[in-house]
Amino acid sequence: MIYEVIELEINDGVATLSLNRPDLLNSMNDRMRDEIRDAVLRAQEQARVLVITGKGRGFCSGQDLGGDVDVATFDLEKALKEQYEPMLRAIYDCPIPTISAVNGPAAGAGANLALAADVVIAAESAYFMQAFAMIGLIPDAGGTYFMPRSMGFAKAMGASLFADKISARQAADWGLIWECVPDLDFADHIARRAGMLANGPTAAYQRIKQAIRASFENDLDTQLALEARLQGEAGRTRDFAEGVTAFNQKRKPKYQGH
Repeated sequence: MIYEVIELEINDGVATLSLNRPDLLNSMNDRMRDEIRDAVLRAQEQARVLVITGKGRGFCSGQDLGGDVDVATFDLEKALKEQYEPMLRAIYDCPIPTISAVNGPAAGAGANLALAADVVIAAESAYFMQAFAMIGLIPDAGGTYFMPRSMGFAKAMGASLFADKISARQAADWGLIWECVPDLDFADHIARRAGMLANGPTAAYQRIKQAIRASFENDLDTQLALEARLQGEAGRTRDFAEGVTAFNQKRKPKYQGH
């Protein structure tokens, strides 16, 4: 696929997917969603970590409701099932670690696109906003799934009903995101975080994702059994042997992801 509204760069094991409609705060249309899905699938085959970010001053302002969109005939259910769901599943199911680098405002479906990644890191000037109720809608694009699991029922409900802006600092304090970083340090910080994961034991990372996500549905016995199985698999990898050897030799490990 030739990308028209995103960019994908892969360097040193790090794939950087940049939403590229900066004049519209990277609002999403059908083309962008298709390109994001394609880029995620490409990245998981060619890189060891995926970073999703936005060009310009915003991360993503959500669904593009201007231009050619006729709100009287726009089939939201169809768009969610046929466009949003494949994109979100590609990100959520991506076997390599994923980071949302939220460089600016993330509103509506744009906020929930960010939350689909494994880790969300935001610049201090960024904010998150579940703007749906302001136009008579409910949070979608996974928002009603991701928010209660990260910041709890009360804050998820308040964010959805009041549609308040949640600053990056608030989001970090509430557990919605992993961390908030000063704007001047943001680019370098993202590069360091992504580089660390790209050089890490990606086979273990995949199992970490699987175990933590399963915990919401499992009882303790089931989760303990899953941990034991996944740890057994991890213990048979070359990366585990390399990690222990490097530790004993007091050197930096060289992980290969298997």
